[in-house]
Amino acid sequence: MGATPTLVVVSGPPAAGKTTLAHLLARRIGCPAICRDEIKEGMVHATGDFTVTPVDDLSLRTLPTFFTVLEVLLTAGVTAVAEAAFQDRLWRPHLEPLSRIADIRVVHCRVAAQTAFDRLRRRQAENPIRRAHADATLGDDESTYAVGHHGFQPVRLEVPRIEVDTSDGYRPGLDEIVAFVNAGH
Repeated sequence: MGATPTLVVVSGPPAAGKTTLAHLLARRIGCPAICRDEIKEGMVHATGDFTVTPVDDLSLRTLPTFFTVLEVLLTAGVTAVAEAAFQDRLWRPHLEPLSRIADIRVVHCRVAAQTAFDRLRRRQAENPIRRAHADATLGDDESTYAVGHHGFQPVRLEVPRIEVDTSDGYRPGLDEIVAFVNAGH
């Protein structure tokens, strides 16, 4: 096999703009975007009557599915963008084994808590399938959301990392993020 594939990890708190950025990066790089929420939303179709809780059956099934899909792709030599709102305690134990088969780069998205809260409310109103996610259980308590947002623990791996402010577009810009991902290739 040729060069090692790259695994671009797009992480950050809920509604930090991760999924949108992950799909943009995947298109620009020319690879698949594997998004945890999209896997879970696909599971909802086969579940029937589903009630979301902070730790529900679909969340428990989504975690191993997400990382299995990444392992299959990376083992086949496929560069991929992986996106989820996992905190370090979930990302790190699953990424460490993948570091043997991929060049991992972390793109950490950040945004103000109020902006993220407003995005959550807007996407819940626009997309009924969002009921599959724990953010649907947040209610309207902005201060409770802010505590969790500020307590988010980013991925802590000894790999290249870039911080991206997604408040209004991307800072640094998309071209710079793509250059970061492609560095060394």
